[in-house]
Amino acid sequence: MLLNSRLLISAETVITCDGNVQHLSCDTGVISVQSATCGRTSSLICSVGRPPSETSNTKCSVDVPAVSKRCNGLRECELNTQGLAPRDPCYGTYKYYTTNYICIPAETSVTCHYGYSYLKCENGRIQINTANYGRTDKTTCSEGRPSEQVQNTNCYSPNALSPVSKSCEVFATHTVFTDPCVGTYKYLAISYFCLPPAVRSSLVCEHETSVLTCDDGTVIRIQSANYGRTDSSTCSAGRPASQLAKTDCYALNSQTVVANGCEGKRSCSILASNSVFSDPCVGTFKYLYISYTCESKCKCYCTEI
Repeated sequence: MLLNSRLLISAETVITCDGNVQHLSCDTGVISVQSATCGRTSSLICSVGRPPSETSNTKCSVDVPAVSKRCNGLRECELNTQGLAPRDPCYGTYKYYTTNYICIPAETSVTCHYGYSYLKCENGRIQINTANYGRTDKTTCSEGRPSEQVQNTNCYSPNALSPVSKSCEVFATHTVFTDPCVGTYKYLAISYFCLPPAVRSSLVCEHETSVLTCDDGTVIRIQSANYGRTDSSTCSAGRPASQLAKTDCYALNSQTVVANGCEGKRSCSILASNSVFSDPCVGTFKYLYISYTCESKCKCYCTEI
């Protein structure tokens, strides 16, 4: 299996005999199921105490999509395998469940019913991995709740991803997600990635205006800036050699000026001019180079009301 080493934390295979509880967990990151099957491909696995007639068929397999549905995006997941497979792939054969999964780095947010979920990435932008408004265990958001409100652990909202992907602030209520299990006390569970921001750049010649822009929901973070000249070829067309010769020209206030005008904004304009930056090298034709990223402006904490 070839995977990006920066994303892969660990790869696991769990085999569970039919009728037992399968347990998936990640010490770091969240579960991402790669495959899940029920059947038999070996006569030795889960064979203790079984007659040969129940273990001889080794060409028996069916996919079990319920495993990924219930476990993806969680740090821990327990599944009662009894009746978990969508159908019996080989009657009379004693079967087992084989789940392959990886643990991927992701942030998680759990918000009880009627709470607000706030997502934030210190750097980069948010990409939602999984989202569910419902209940998949008996312990989360269970304090003070009667037993009958936490028994249904197979409760999934069919439309959870849609409202979560549109905003970094989400109200955990059935008016937003619809009610997937009336009478059950629900919670909103989200796992998401913080994607590193791509570094953008802007270069304009002296007397021109640099325009920086970011997409909706993100703001400008200045990485570096210089008004001056560091090579003899940039912005050199039609200029005499005397105006291009000095290549160690730096306006010391470049980053401060650009940050004051652009930091935290969705868009901004900066004129490449001596009147803005002062003249760091008289007689040299200068240019303004800026590198910046567009980063999420959302907040990240969870509150309940």
